[in-house]
Amino acid sequence: MIILYHPPSNAQRKPILPMSLLALGAVLEGVHTYRIMDGNLTADPLAALDRAIRETQADILGVTVMPGPQLNNAVPICQALKQRHPQLTIVWGGYFPTQHYPICLKATYVDYVVRGHAELAFRALIDALRTGSDPLAIAGVLSHDTIARQQGKATAEPLPATSRRRTIMAGMPEIPHPDEQPDFPYHRVAVEHYIRPTFMGRRTLPHHSSYGCPFFCNFCAVVNMVGGRWLAQSAARVADTTRQLVERFQIDAIEFYDNNFFVHEARTAEFSERIMDLKLGWWGEARIDTLMKYSDQTWRLMRDSGLKMVFLGAESGSDETLKRMDKGGTASTARTLEIARRTRDHGIVPEMSFVLGNPPDPERDVHQTIAFIRELKRVNPATEIILYLYTPVPLAGELYDQAQASGFLFPETLEQWIGPEWSDFAQRRSAGLPWMLDPLRRELHDFERVLNAYYPTSTDLRLHGGWRYVLRGLAAWRYHLGIYRHPLELRALQRLMRYQRPETSGF
Repeated sequence: MIILYHPPSNAQRKPILPMSLLALGAVLEGVHTYRIMDGNLTADPLAALDRAIRETQADILGVTVMPGPQLNNAVPICQALKQRHPQLTIVWGGYFPTQHYPICLKATYVDYVVRGHAELAFRALIDALRTGSDPLAIAGVLSHDTIARQQGKATAEPLPATSRRRTIMAGMPEIPHPDEQPDFPYHRVAVEHYIRPTFMGRRTLPHHSSYGCPFFCNFCAVVNMVGGRWLAQSAARVADTTRQLVERFQIDAIEFYDNNFFVHEARTAEFSERIMDLKLGWWGEARIDTLMKYSDQTWRLMRDSGLKMVFLGAESGSDETLKRMDKGGTASTARTLEIARRTRDHGIVPEMSFVLGNPPDPERDVHQTIAFIRELKRVNPATEIILYLYTPVPLAGELYDQAQASGFLFPETLEQWIGPEWSDFAQRRSAGLPWMLDPLRRELHDFERVLNAYYPTSTDLRLHGGWRYVLRGLAAWRYHLGIYRHPLELRALQRLMRYQRPETSGF
């Protein structure tokens, strides 16, 4: 028996459909016996896993691990399970072990790491463990026996950014084409637990229709997962899956958690046409310069098919910083303002993320981007603004080099990673970045608090007319005068009603 474990993915334990494990389960169906367990759905995941291992005699535990809450849960649980079940083989996969596999394999309770998009590699690993063949002959599979050799290859320096990407991706498995993979085995999870109200609709579920992104932004962990590749299900298959979710679970909205749903205009247009009759609300992530190339006809199709909101990586209010980020394409602040106007004209809400505090001059970077956000709000007040602090990605270009020059180093053990400082770092909220200290960090947080009060997010369904007027009224003088320091009245109101910071849908 194989148990696939999804650690709690957020502090509130909001259930989010474990699509990474459904993708693994899809290739195990009919070949190996397995069970999916979601830590978001149980008060005591350790007890539930321990009981399941004893009852089923499970010998393999697969764990998907993102940095942040999932890592914080996976470390103590795997440590405890290994002590209770020494013969249990524990396999980690996902973003964190792909980026930081040498650290994962220092831990005695992690037997194997599978890097990258690992559906087929994981199945091959299970086959190897069952038949006694060599697991380390499988691309992407690493263990304690290979860590010294692999670590030496992955950290070779000095190298230019493109060479580093090739180095860190060396030995990773081929990305499985999502159009060639079987459908998710929804019968393996209690889907009703994952249906929730959102800005898009009352009954919302997610789907993942493509892998990767063709761009190389050096603050993005996806680059080290796919190396600039983008592979997608056809528009017909995505529309068919959407239709099945409507018929089977009566959803009225769908979120696409693809790293970049909108890469191919013809695919987007065809999908929009195919779901027009479903009257759904939907959401996805896109590049600004990609969407600006779309025709007005495609924009109308997207709007009329139910696209309510689109997530866009604006990232900075400085063209110079965008260049240092390796945004590529035709990314620019001018394009960001153009997309704000275009979404406004079509009645689609843009969610825009910004990465602030970038080295080498974080103060100038923060002030430029705050000024730009104010301009952006003048163009389209409905724009949702999501602010993050810059956090380095291993071996990822100029910004990483500048971060190291400021004294930045990643933790060397999993136990260090799950400390409070690094938990905040993983969620891009760290207070301990050597180039981003008080009072600048506090200034940014104060601005964010005023901004979120003056422009309450549409993603918080609890905020109705009265509360919105209260928030805006209290924040108006600060926002208009640009006085953000010490917003004590807004902090007090936050304690009273916990008004929500804008967030990417579902995360």
